Amino acid sequence: MARRSSTSALTRAYQRNLKALTKATLKSTRRIAGQVTRQVTRAVAQQRKPPPGAGDWIAGMAVGPGGTRGYHLYRPPGLTPEPGEKLPLVVMLHGCGQTGRDFATSTRMNRIASRERFLVLYPEQDRLHHPQGCWNWYETRSGKADREAATLMVAIDQVSLLYAIDRTRVAVVGLSAGAGMAALLA
Repeated sequence: MARRSSTSALTRAYQRNLKALTKATLKSTRRIAGQVTRQVTRAVAQQRKPPPGAGDWIAGMAVGPGGTRGYHLYRPPGLTPEPGEKLPLVVMLHGCGQTGRDFATSTRMNRIASRERFLVLYPEQDRLHHPQGCWNWYETRSGKADREAATLMVAIDQVSLLYAIDRTRVAVVGLSAGAGMAALLA
């Protein structure tokens, strides 16, 4: 005698409810994922924006012995050197956990640059080279500090070639690990 396979009413009700619950969960997950994606996109876009204020916020990349480092150059509004004139450059090295944009905003160096007529270079430490975004000024034994300093010098040289920079008037300023790297560059 063949066995009859039948799904009980209770099993069918359970399957219907499970299917409805799965659909509702997926719908809710998609909605939350969309919200998170929008928030992250806004945060990333905010990080890429220049700090508030007039002037040019020019992105660049330097490739040197310590790897590749991004940077931003701030050029105050209306700052165009006269023929033959060379401008001073201030290099601002951020501290751990900061970006160049954060450092520009917190120090207000761009305001001073506008008033005093100089360019400001904000190199950024890559999180691949240090998880907290610190400059590796203390890694002298392995040579990492010197290679990183050489890469920063490449960024300064690059900016000096592209813009009218007076190489005798380049200052390096830093906060925390940035100050350690500034001392190494000096």
